[in-house]
Amino acid sequence: MFEPKGEADTVRVSHVLLIEDDPAVREGLQLGLGQQAHVVRTASTGEEGLAAFRSQPPDIVVLDLMLPGMDGFEVCRRIRGSGEVPIIMLTARSDDLDVVSGLEAGADDYVVKPVQPRVLDARIRAVLRRGASPQLSAQTHGDLLIDRSSLVVTKAGSRVALAPTELRLLLTLSATPGQVFSRQQLLQAVWEHDYLGDSRIVDACVQRLRSKIEDSPASPAYVQTVWGFGYRFGPV
Repeated sequence: MFEPKGEADTVRVSHVLLIEDDPAVREGLQLGLGQQAHVVRTASTGEEGLAAFRSQPPDIVVLDLMLPGMDGFEVCRRIRGSGEVPIIMLTARSDDLDVVSGLEAGADDYVVKPVQPRVLDARIRAVLRRGASPQLSAQTHGDLLIDRSSLVVTKAGSRVALAPTELRLLLTLSATPGQVFSRQQLLQAVWEHDYLGDSRIVDACVQRLRSKIEDSPASPAYVQTVWGFGYRFGPV
């Protein structure tokens, strides 16, 4: 069994499902990620990817957007609708529409191809850490309960299924209710690396989080927009 290479990296060996139609890219990433101590299964179409996901759910999905047949956007929506497994999307270009559509479909992160396996490895480990950082206490805000020790969120007594990035965003904002965070601060705190001002990933994650914890996502009580500055956790 593989062991993580760095003692400081607390993420266990991860099982990755790579859905990529280009054989050269698929084989190169499978080999490279395997050398970084990941166990990688592959699929070349969206349909194959969904079948592999259902037969043996992975720890994380790496998903190309431009797939033959069922495209990556639809695959992303179906995976996100069935659970909390994080998704990193691969895109051949940093096209605004592709990136925004992928994030709105439920992706947690994105990487522009070509990408080196070591870079993708770092992204995978960062995404998985978002759901594995226990904190000390529980908070109650109206009918919303945030248990920081078990990393469980409930609303009106029912568990809320949050993807790791959504959970990390909620934990970051709710740790200091009323404090305004800029998008850049949230990028650094939640995504752990600098997107050079790409705030779209924050806004898309906020929208998904609101749809799960707010009574009225259009008039949010918890994740509030402070126009011209960023976001804060309320009620304030």
